[in-house]
Amino acid sequence: VQLQASGGGLVQPGGSLRLSCAASRSTFQGAAIGWFRQAPGKERVFVGAISYSGRSTFYADSVKGRFTISRDNAKDMVNLQMNSLKPEDTAVYYCAARLGWYGTVWLEDHVDAWGQGTLVTVSS
Repeated sequence: VQLQASGGGLVQPGGSLRLSCAASRSTFQGAAIGWFRQAPGKERVFVGAISYSGRSTFYADSVKGRFTISRDNAKDMVNLQMNSLKPEDTAVYYCAARLGWYGTVWLEDHVDAWGQGTLVTVSS
């Protein structure tokens, strides 16, 4: 497995959750890491991404100001901090790797490697 997401669970509306994405060194080196999510019955959509250096990030409008992506290159790890969660944030969250940096929305075709998903449920 090249990428593995973890940290999903059940959280109440307004709460916080942090997801992590662990990657193999060969996948992580030089790659931007992005997050997608797929809600029940809907297509998988882009959430946000971080450049390899960590100096650049880009978020979908739906999560801007609530979600923050960070990375620790020494540990080959990327985190997605999710605050002020809403029921509509309920989805399976996937991390993904892409060589290079493009400060725009990613499409699935842009992804070079996918991780397995982790389920986030926001409900009271």
